[in-house]
Amino acid sequence: MTAPPATAAISVEDRLRIEELYARYAACLDDARFEEWPDFFTDDCVYRVVPRENYDRNLPLATLSFESKGMLRDRVYAITETLFHEPYYQRHVVSGILVTAIGDGGYRVRANYVVVRTKTGSLSEVYSAGRYIDRVVDEAGMLLFAEKICVFDSELIPNSMIYPL
Repeated sequence: MTAPPATAAISVEDRLRIEELYARYAACLDDARFEEWPDFFTDDCVYRVVPRENYDRNLPLATLSFESKGMLRDRVYAITETLFHEPYYQRHVVSGILVTAIGDGGYRVRANYVVVRTKTGSLSEVYSAGRYIDRVVDEAGMLLFAEKICVFDSELIPNSMIYPL
């Protein structure tokens, strides 16, 4: 069993700013404001969705992998203009926000997430559960994700992954 991650000393103000970032991020996705999603990231960001087994074994394969804000915008275009799928609603529950390190021009942050998916006329279902492993930076007074790694616990995902986690 791995030891729990260490926490970093951080001011109450900075902790609240980080918690606000995660709350606004979840609200953006839950409200299907996908055009705003890239605005939570730096220009040269990394966004990856990785199965737990691959992450824990340091294997490179990811379910989704984007390496810039431009790639995130391309994904938004695909979601809103080209992909055909049965629409659904998402609800993100983010908890256990833990700042594990300060340095590298920002904060290392870990948080748990659960995404509940609801299709029209269907019961809600747990779509994904896992953890975010992020690097958050301050650019001109605004906190942004420089790196967001979504590590999902299950080895399986339902059909396809359309919306961001």
